[in-house]
Amino acid sequence: MLSKELIRTKKLPSTGPRVAAAIPVAAKAHTGLFGVSVQRWRQLTQAGFFILFIFAPIFDLFRLDLHLGHFIFLSMDWTLGLDNFSSGGITAGQAAMNIFLRAFLPLLSVGAALIYVSWKWGRLYCGWLCPHFSIVETINQTLRKAIGKQSIWDAEKMDERNADGSITTPDAIWWLGVIPLVIICAIVWASVLLTYLLPPAEIYGNIWHWSLTRNQAVFLTAGSIAFFIEFMFARHLFCRYACAVGLFQSLAWMGNDKAMVVGFERERAKDCASCFSACDHVCPMRLNPRNVKRMMFACVQCGQCVDACTHTQTDNPEGELLGWVNHVRAESEAALTGSQAKTIQIALVRDDTGKTKSNGVS
Repeated sequence: MLSKELIRTKKLPSTGPRVAAAIPVAAKAHTGLFGVSVQRWRQLTQAGFFILFIFAPIFDLFRLDLHLGHFIFLSMDWTLGLDNFSSGGITAGQAAMNIFLRAFLPLLSVGAALIYVSWKWGRLYCGWLCPHFSIVETINQTLRKAIGKQSIWDAEKMDERNADGSITTPDAIWWLGVIPLVIICAIVWASVLLTYLLPPAEIYGNIWHWSLTRNQAVFLTAGSIAFFIEFMFARHLFCRYACAVGLFQSLAWMGNDKAMVVGFERERAKDCASCFSACDHVCPMRLNPRNVKRMMFACVQCGQCVDACTHTQTDNPEGELLGWVNHVRAESEAALTGSQAKTIQIALVRDDTGKTKSNGVS
C-alpha cells in the first residue's frame, strides 16, 4: 500500500510522460513516419489489412478449401502429407515430423509473435489491424451522428463538442445511414468468411447468378443475421468479452508491468476540470482512459484518447495529461489500484489548493 507520507510529499513517479519509445510519435503533434499523424497511419494499416482480409482467399494467399480437404497458402497446397503415410510412402516418424513442421510449428510461430507483441505493446493487432474493429469504429461514429452516443448501451449522450473543436449534432436522419451500413457490413463479413472455406469463384459466382446451394444459402443467411445483431448491439462488447484473440492479447499485456500503456499525470488532475472528458468520449471500447491499467484490460492502444487530450490541452503550457508510457513509468501505472489512484488524485489536488490559499494570504 502507498503511504500517506508518500502521497503528501508527491514523491510518486510521474505516470504521464509525453510519448513512449515503443511508437515513433512526436510529443505534441503525435506524428509517425514521414510526418504522417499516428491516427492517419492507423487508418491506413486498418484499411490495408481489411483489403487483405477480403482478397486473401480470392488470390489464394490463405484459405481452407473444404472441397480439397486442406489449406491453400500462397497458391500452394498446404497438407500434412499423411496421404503418403497411408500409402506406405513414408514412415511414422516422417509423418510425425510433417505434422509438427506443417501444423504445430506455424501455429506456434504465429501465436508466439502475437503474444510477444501484445506482451510488449498491448493489443496492437486489435487497434491497428483487426478488420472487425475497423467495422466497430465505423459504426460507432455513424451511430453517434444519429443518437449522440457510440453505443446504444451508453447511459448518457456524448458532448456535441469534439476534441478538435468541431461539433457533431445528432440527427435521427442518420439512422438511414446506420441501418444500411450495418446490413452491408454483416453481409460482407458473412460472404468473405465463406470464401475462406470454399472457392471464392464458386461463392461469388453463385451469389451473382442467384444460384447458391442450400448449405451456402443457410450459412450466408445465418451469418448475416448473426453479424447484424453483433454489429448493431454488441460490437465493443464482443471485443471486450468474447473475442479469444483479444482476450489472449490482454492477458499477455497484463502480465508485463513494463508494457506500453496510456499513462495519466494524476498530479495535474485539476487541469481536467477545463475539459469535457474528451478522452472518455472518443474511446471506441467505451473505457475511461484516465483509469489505472488493471481497469483498462481491453485497451486496444488506438491512441485516440491521447490525441483528444492533446487537442483539448492545446492552450495549456504544461501540455497533455495522457501519453503512452513504458518501462518504469508503466510499472507505476500497473501497480496502482483504482482506490489508490483516487486517493492520490484527491490528495494532490487538495495539496495544490492549500498552497494556492496560503499564497493568497501571504
